[in-house]
Amino acid sequence: MADLSQLVKAYDVRGVVPDQWDEPLAEIFGAAFVTVTGADAIVTGYDMRPSSPGLSRAFAHGAASRGADVTEIGLASTDELYFASGSLGLPGAMFTASHNPAQYNGIKMCRKGAAPVGQDTGLAEIRALAERWIETGLPATDATPGTITQRDVLADYASYLLSLVDLTAIRPLKVVVDAGNGMGGHTVPTVFGGLPLDVVPLYFELDGTFPNHEANPLDPKNLVDLQVRVREVGADLGLAFDGDADRCFVIDERGEPVSPSAITALVAARELAKHPGATVIHNLITSWSVPEVVKENGGTPVRTRVGHSFIKQEMATTGAVFGGEHSAHYYFRDFWNADTGMLAALHVLAALGGQDGPLSALVSSYDRYAASGEINSTVADQSGRTAAVKEAFASLPDITFDTLDGLTTTAPDWWFNLRASNTEPLLRLNIEARDPATVARLRDQVLAVIRA
Repeated sequence: MADLSQLVKAYDVRGVVPDQWDEPLAEIFGAAFVTVTGADAIVTGYDMRPSSPGLSRAFAHGAASRGADVTEIGLASTDELYFASGSLGLPGAMFTASHNPAQYNGIKMCRKGAAPVGQDTGLAEIRALAERWIETGLPATDATPGTITQRDVLADYASYLLSLVDLTAIRPLKVVVDAGNGMGGHTVPTVFGGLPLDVVPLYFELDGTFPNHEANPLDPKNLVDLQVRVREVGADLGLAFDGDADRCFVIDERGEPVSPSAITALVAARELAKHPGATVIHNLITSWSVPEVVKENGGTPVRTRVGHSFIKQEMATTGAVFGGEHSAHYYFRDFWNADTGMLAALHVLAALGGQDGPLSALVSSYDRYAASGEINSTVADQSGRTAAVKEAFASLPDITFDTLDGLTTTAPDWWFNLRASNTEPLLRLNIEARDPATVARLRDQVLAVIRA
């Protein structure tokens, strides 16, 4: 039996093309997806990577061979695919490797209504079938082959998002948008087109080789061009989308990054104003400020693991109105509990445009602590290094540990989380404290152990 353990991750498929997977394997995944979900119709979309159209079409053929009708929406952002899944009531598959380098590609799968497919919700079964069929070939079926048709949902996606946020009375704003040669270049012109915005575009040309910078705004070096441009043109804010445009990062008028935790808190406050007393989900590496703001606004904060399938599951279980991750994934009950950076961006535009002050002043009340940002270390023995870190801090007074996701170490005035990446051979470190000096001290202490 073939081993897909390096390809099938906790909540998606992701690997190098063609070394780890190719179109014949994509066809098998399509057949397995339909078999596991029992779907008689599905919807697919793909990003701008050179390998995406072929992989997506092969998947469609595999699905159709099992009798499922396939609606292809073509070039799309990941949240546009979730919109199609939600609005059409169909399971979906999005071909993207998000922020990974150009040689990667992947599949984010969902059931109808954008419900997640992760290891515990079907992905393990899809992997098992795919491994078997790699060896035996696809089994014969009596099913009549399904159809493959095309449908453009971009305008409907834009209209739906704009129906969820009142932007009618905002003041004119100048916004620089860095699409990173990713799918933001496809969606932003349609979504923003009718708003009172002076949009300054950066890298809107769809190019999955990423000629200007990686489409990963979580890495500060990929924000530099946007920061410079915001200052050059005197913009009110900047927005940076990742490769599949499901995440959005915000830059203030000074060219300074706004913490995704601060954006989570801002949007949470706005959603709680519409839905008093609601639950808000936050992952365990968001700032302490998030649960504080949720409680201050009458809501109930719920802490969960990192990762979209875990957040979506928790939102479905609790009926939460909103969820945020420090990686700038933002989830909305009004969007089938799925993540959409575009809707978060619209909330920021509405909040900023609804008052006269600058963005830096608007978000200051939501940004209360000093943070390290995510620091990655390439480590061979991830569990061993994590255990060593725990041992190094175990004797300190008033320390608590939890293992909800990796290792979270908490003291009265600081916390840090150390966890293994689900998609890369890395340990990820996030630190927060009441002052920058404590963050720097902790950073040096923890990294000395990790990298020993």
